[in-house]
Amino acid sequence: MKRFGYLFPAVISLTFAVECLGKSLYQDGTVQFAREADANSTDANAPVTLPDYLRLAALNNAGLKAAFEEWKAAVEQVPQARALPDPRFTYAYYIQEIETRVGPQKNRLGIMQLFPWFGEIEARADAAAAAAKAARQRYEAAKLKLFFQVKDAFHEYVYLASAVQIAKDNLELIKHFEEVARTKYIAAAAGHPDVIRAQMELAKLEDHVKTLEDLRNPIVARLNAVLNRADFTMLAWPRRQEFQHTPVQRSRVIAILKAQNPQLQELDFEVQSSRSALEAAKKKFYPNMGVGVDWIDTGDRSGVRDGGTDAVILMFTMDLPIWRKSYKAAEMQAEANVRKARQQRIETENTILARTERVLYDFEDSSRKVGLYADVLVPKAKELLSVSETAYKGGTVDFLSLIDAQRMLLGYQLNYERSVTDNLQRLAELEMLAGTELSSADSAAAAQ
Repeated sequence: MKRFGYLFPAVISLTFAVECLGKSLYQDGTVQFAREADANSTDANAPVTLPDYLRLAALNNAGLKAAFEEWKAAVEQVPQARALPDPRFTYAYYIQEIETRVGPQKNRLGIMQLFPWFGEIEARADAAAAAAKAARQRYEAAKLKLFFQVKDAFHEYVYLASAVQIAKDNLELIKHFEEVARTKYIAAAAGHPDVIRAQMELAKLEDHVKTLEDLRNPIVARLNAVLNRADFTMLAWPRRQEFQHTPVQRSRVIAILKAQNPQLQELDFEVQSSRSALEAAKKKFYPNMGVGVDWIDTGDRSGVRDGGTDAVILMFTMDLPIWRKSYKAAEMQAEANVRKARQQRIETENTILARTERVLYDFEDSSRKVGLYADVLVPKAKELLSVSETAYKGGTVDFLSLIDAQRMLLGYQLNYERSVTDNLQRLAELEMLAGTELSSADSAAAAQ
């Protein structure tokens, strides 16, 4: 016992370090971040939680604003399509007055209103209304894509925060290991290689921490871009709520996607718009008609019955649709647009369904890994570390075995965080494809 008396302070230090590491990394199953004061990230208005990021992105993102303005422009096309052609006003001045029985004609004024063939205005208006609805769905698709980009970057930022904290905790623990190895070396109870191994591990971890910290800038730049933050200032470390698995049923996701995906709904409206445009093209074979009134200013003539009476003329006009080949070409063009819209709808649905299958696989795989690390590997790695620590105290395992046990635990903890991040990112992608929050959709379905 006297031989190992010099180890007691080192063992106490090691035990304290292991306990502190466990408390700092896991508390109620959630990674707690020790955030340092950073002069470059002091922004009172900077977002911290995911709802903060989503709110700022919805308010400030330039791409979403552009999609909204496109929708507004398409809506304004509907009243234009419903409107009749502008009335035509004509004025004629007789340079040489025409003498008539009732007096000389001086001026002639007329107004004419053209009317398209029956149903043409309705077809044009239906095409414009369907195009406006398609623009609305493009806006919804842009919003869903933006929210996915925000969630994807946010969860990656949270993962980076956990990775940095885990690496720093590991760095502190390796420093304690180095002290233990140095103490044993001074007491001639361990060889110099143990100290060298600890120093090598320390250098590797310091480089790893620096790499992770440098990765913060591109992730923050990515978030600032979607938030349209012109100053591109540093963002505070984010806060993520405790992870809760969202059960996803494959058949239900596919059903929701087919019913609510905005890209598919947009193409449905594009098909409607093309059909209405085809109906409008068919009306070109029929004439436009016009009704108008002319008024002739007649000068006075005394001594003549009805002298100076102005003439009023009721006018009727009609186009002569004689260029039949051009009308037929317009009809064939409209038919081709209908077929194109239908095929685009089919192709888009096939592409989205294929992508959904891949995302569902990744989501289910990450869900399984979350359970594997949380329920099996991390607890077993903790148990292994505890056993290795006890064996190291008794001198039955070497220094490298203790480092390997701690490295395994931290690696599994980091893999757990990666799996949680992957799961949340794939859930966000599924919600973008489905066009709704899957947890909300499932709750609504259960209520019905």
